[in-house]
Amino acid sequence: MTYSSSATGILLAAGLGTRFDPSGLHNKLLASLADGTPVVFQSARRLLLVAAEVVAVVRPGAEKLADVLNEAGCNVIFSIDAERGMGATLAAAVRATSEAEGWLVALGDMPWIEPSSIEAVARPLDAGEALVAPVYRGKRGHPVGFGIGHRDMLMTLDGDAGARGVFATATPFVVEVDDPNVLRDVDLPGDLEGR
Repeated sequence: MTYSSSATGILLAAGLGTRFDPSGLHNKLLASLADGTPVVFQSARRLLLVAAEVVAVVRPGAEKLADVLNEAGCNVIFSIDAERGMGATLAAAVRATSEAEGWLVALGDMPWIEPSSIEAVARPLDAGEALVAPVYRGKRGHPVGFGIGHRDMLMTLDGDAGARGVFATATPFVVEVDDPNVLRDVDLPGDLEGR
């Protein structure tokens, strides 16, 4: 990829992943893909192909995860608000990067998104669109692009609804992508198979 977005990448990596491992012993983001790469490392590297700066948010105590993200090239933030959910985690990241021109928000458990799909979201965002989302066969996926106009609302998010409130008040610029991976995450151990 040769495109470099002016937006700051945010990689949300603070969830507990209890469906993947109810015992909490194995973090799904550190699970290995078929080639041995940790899930979150590949998610981060793909986002970094488009966003020159990526801030990854993890929960306190996730030092091993932070090390992997640092190795990938991310700046890591430990958010004490992570226990309150994805919205609070996203708010912490936006507050930490409040000078950004916009944000490309991706999830740490979505390692298969094609860089071209990330670029397809970044380009209209960089061109001034306020809210951008990829769509595959009628379903909205990730990453999502947020323009500077949404900064204040993003900084006040809380709970586990993520940025649904933003989508409730604004219509996204939709980018049709031929990439089913914008919908594909790692939820259960079996999701790691077949790739």
